Amino acid sequence: MTTMAKRDYYEVLNVGRGASDQDLKSAYRKLAKKFHPDANPGDTEAEQKFKEVSEAYEALKDPQKRAAYDQFGHAAFEGGRGPGGPGGFGPDFASSMSDIFDDLFGEFMGGRRGGGGRRGGHERGSDLRYNMSISLSEAFTGKSAQIRVPTSVTCEKCEGTGAKPGTKPVTCPTCHGAGKIRASQGFFTIERPCPTCHGRGETISDPCASCSGAGRVVKERTLSVNIPAGVEDGTRIRLAGEGEAGLRGGQTGDLYIFLSIEPHAIFQRDGSDIFCRVPISMTTAALGGQIEVPTVEGTISRVKIPEATQSGKQFRLKGKGMPVLRSKLTGDMYIQVEVETPTNLSKRQRELLEEFQKLSDTGTSPESQSFFDRMKGLFDGGRTG
Repeated sequence: MTTMAKRDYYEVLNVGRGASDQDLKSAYRKLAKKFHPDANPGDTEAEQKFKEVSEAYEALKDPQKRAAYDQFGHAAFEGGRGPGGPGGFGPDFASSMSDIFDDLFGEFMGGRRGGGGRRGGHERGSDLRYNMSISLSEAFTGKSAQIRVPTSVTCEKCEGTGAKPGTKPVTCPTCHGAGKIRASQGFFTIERPCPTCHGRGETISDPCASCSGAGRVVKERTLSVNIPAGVEDGTRIRLAGEGEAGLRGGQTGDLYIFLSIEPHAIFQRDGSDIFCRVPISMTTAALGGQIEVPTVEGTISRVKIPEATQSGKQFRLKGKGMPVLRSKLTGDMYIQVEVETPTNLSKRQRELLEEFQKLSDTGTSPESQSFFDRMKGLFDGGRTG
C-alpha cells in the first residue's frame, strides 16, 4: 500500500510560518471544533482531519519542537508517526484538548474550568519573555550568558501558602473546598467559580505580611542561559519553570528567550551559508592572482582568482559557513568578487591605460563587443523593416 506524504504542519493549521503562539492556538481551536468526532458522528474523514490537526498543533505549540520542525521538517520526529508518537497523540494531548473543551463549554458552564489556568485550586504563574541580542560570531560558537530577570518568586516566609507563618489556609466554607458552586436554572445545572475563594477552594484568615497573602513576591533573579551553536535569528529557548511563580503555591510558568542576531559588517547569512562581497582590483581580475578573505570562525582563507574573472563571480569555500543547530553539519561560505574601477589615476597610469585601450581589440572585451553587435543588428533590422 502506498503511503501518502505527510502534509506540512503549517499548511494543516492554515497559518504562515511566522504565526505567533496565539495565532497557532486560535487556528487549532477553530479546526478542532470543526472536525471534532462529537460534532461529526460517523464521519471518518472528519475524524482523520481532527487527528491531523491535533498532531500538527502538538508539534508547533512547543517552542523546542517547533524550532526542530522549522529546521528539519518531519524528519525532526523520525521514529514515530508524529511528535507525540503513533497518530500524534502524546502525553500532552489531554491538556491541549482541555483548551478545546473550555471553548466549547466554558461560556455555557459559567467560564473556564478552574478559573483560567488554575490547577487544584492554585493559579499557574505567567510565562515570561526575555529578548536577547547576540552577535553573528556568538551564534557561530554558541555562548553561556547570565541574564537578570525581574519576576515573581515564591514567598520564602510563608513558603508560598500566603498564610502567616504558623497558620494555614482553611477550607472555603462556601464551596467546601471544591472551588466552584452549582446553581440550578430550569433543566440545567450550572457551575461557576466560588465567589468567596475565587476558585481556589481555600481562604486565608491571617495573610502573610511579606506577600500580603499572594504567596509570591517580586524579585530580580540571575539565570544562566546556554546558547547552542548555529542558532538563527528568531530562535526561541524555553526555560521550563523559570517564569512567574504561581499564586499560593500554584505551578510556576516558563521563561521564553527570544534571540535576535545583530547585523554583521562584512557577512550576510542565509540559513547555514555565509555570503561575503570582496572588491578586487581590475588588474587582479584581468591577470589573476590570490586574495585573502576573513571567515566567520575568525580565520583567514586564501582564494585563487583565475585570469579574466568577471565582476559578480562567486567562489565557494566548503565547510566555512555556520554550524547547523544541534548537528555536526556545517554550511558553506560564498565569496562574490566585485571588480573595482581604478580612481585617482596618476599621469603615468592614465598614459598606460590609454595605450592599453589603443592596443585592445574585439577579443579583449568579448561581452561588450557581443552586446554592441546585437544592438547594431536590432537597429539595422528596424531600418530595413
